[in-house]
Amino acid sequence: MKKIGILSDTHHCFDEPLRRFFADVDELWHAGDIGSLAVADRIAAFKPLRAVYGNVDGADVRAAYPQTARFTVEDIEVLMTHIGGYPGRYDPNVWTALRSHPPKLFIAGHSHILKVINDPSLHLLHINPGAAGIYGIHKVRTAIRLILEHGNIRDLEVGEWKKNDER
Repeated sequence: MKKIGILSDTHHCFDEPLRRFFADVDELWHAGDIGSLAVADRIAAFKPLRAVYGNVDGADVRAAYPQTARFTVEDIEVLMTHIGGYPGRYDPNVWTALRSHPPKLFIAGHSHILKVINDPSLHLLHINPGAAGIYGIHKVRTAIRLILEHGNIRDLEVGEWKKNDER
């Protein structure tokens, strides 16, 4: 069993509300737009980090993290990228990978809109954790935590905070 925290679009922000929400997870997965290598290092010092770079990340983040990551945890194959689209409207850059070898869990960020969507055509769960940072078009900061166990995804929880919430 692994407790996983999923976030995206931190845009330089990894603060106390996020640390509290992710306090008991085993790993953090970041779906891009980290903001800087310093922020990625702070996150990785807090919990083991798997990440991909996003469109606003600079050369240092791009050198440290891939554009797309495919990995398996607890018998769940995961594909994670920053710009991925949604079921029925996947981004062309990931559509071939999704169609030819669908993962069980597809994670993408970019939109700043939290969505969890079952895609029955590809037999996968699509998660966009929204935006965890304080910069961007979103009004509410969001992140996700869930449990992966023996091929099952369970106990998905959403955390949400106002942009200026430092409690």
